[in-house]
Amino acid sequence: MSELRKDPVIERWVIIATERAKRPTDFVRSSAHEKKSEGVCPFCPGNEGKTPPEVLVYSRTGNLDDPNGWWLRVVPNKYPALKREGDLDRIGEGMYDKMNGIGDHEVVIETPDHFVSMADYKVKQVEEIIWAYRDRMIEMKKDNRFKYIMIFKNHGKEAGASLDHPHSQIISLPIVPKRVKEEIEGADRYFNFKGRCVYCDMVRQELGSQKRLIEENEDFIALSPFASRFPFETWILPKQHAADFHEIQKNEVSNFALILRNSLHRIKKVLNDPPYNFMLHTSPRPDTAERLSHYHWHLEITPKLTLVAGFEWGTGFYINPMPPETAAESLRACAQKENENPSTVIQLPSAM
Repeated sequence: MSELRKDPVIERWVIIATERAKRPTDFVRSSAHEKKSEGVCPFCPGNEGKTPPEVLVYSRTGNLDDPNGWWLRVVPNKYPALKREGDLDRIGEGMYDKMNGIGDHEVVIETPDHFVSMADYKVKQVEEIIWAYRDRMIEMKKDNRFKYIMIFKNHGKEAGASLDHPHSQIISLPIVPKRVKEEIEGADRYFNFKGRCVYCDMVRQELGSQKRLIEENEDFIALSPFASRFPFETWILPKQHAADFHEIQKNEVSNFALILRNSLHRIKKVLNDPPYNFMLHTSPRPDTAERLSHYHWHLEITPKLTLVAGFEWGTGFYINPMPPETAAESLRACAQKENENPSTVIQLPSAM
């Protein structure tokens, strides 16, 4: 069973995924020019038996033997970082704290099509994915052991994707992650000082200045954050204050799907389909804190264009060679229509 171990200095928890254990030689990377075959894809239609049984399926016929029968499946991860079975059993080992690796780890198989990316999905398909995120989050929140649910996507090998077939993941955790806790505490300080949500103020300022605005619609805004850590980092936020993603309204889903697909499409066209991660940050379970009037759910997209090296790891500072204002301007100018000329691929300045 996996373990959760707590760093006693900065109070960061780490998952020691013993069931994913590797030999030291497994970390040696192949040549960048060496192409490996993926073999039979377990996420493609006809290979449903190669994954654990689905916990959610959106299907036309209800018959999984029909290759055109489903358009989205959610299955337990075959190699989970955390498992539902068992008890937390939090204990001390001398000065150290640890507990069993209890949680849930699921894979959202976003489409039957192996060769398409979310940047090119029809908006309706992105809507279905958002509904699946919401449905699974609501279900996971029923387990009182789980304090936080993280939804994320890895696109491309350099971003951590082990399979090419389009998918994203959902992990429920028995603790609130340090990064999310820092956001909540920072938003709380701002709220106590100014009496307003920092994210709502961010939305108002970016709509007003237009400097870092990438796109907006009736319900959402996409922007390059003022203190971007990475080139072309993009955040998507609801315009109206909302702390909990799973409370998204039916009329908001289509606009969230549209701005998410458009944001990924812009990044793909401007940067020649780079690897990226996206992470959805939302409130913890209601019983872990009072109703968070100061927090605001949002989705962060981070293209993998630069290396995080010793300075960043040692200091927590990030060096970003692309001003967010320039990135936003490039993404705004990106052609969206298929009959327009493709945007020029941006060349990043080298960081010292």
